[in-house]
Amino acid sequence: MARYMPITGIDCTIPALLIDTEAPVDVLHDTAAYRLRCVTQLVETLSLSEGTSRDALLLQDFARVLAIPLRDSCDLMDVVGRRLQAQVSAS
Repeated sequence: MARYMPITGIDCTIPALLIDTEAPVDVLHDTAAYRLRCVTQLVETLSLSEGTSRDALLLQDFARVLAIPLRDSCDLMDVVGRRLQAQVSAS
């Protein structure tokens, strides 16, 4: 696994956002968990809100905004999983 892994979901030839795959596992996990909590909080707020318009364009925009931290979280958890698997294989 390369030291710096670009996050997925950005269609460009030179990635600007990278994950340090050698960062401590707890830091990777905390970063993923933070993004998941942010998305969860926003989704819960939207689900409880009665005054929010539910038109298709608004929902599409919310989905796009929520997809970014979810995808980041998946990338981070993938690195955590690989690191943990390497530890298990080494022992």
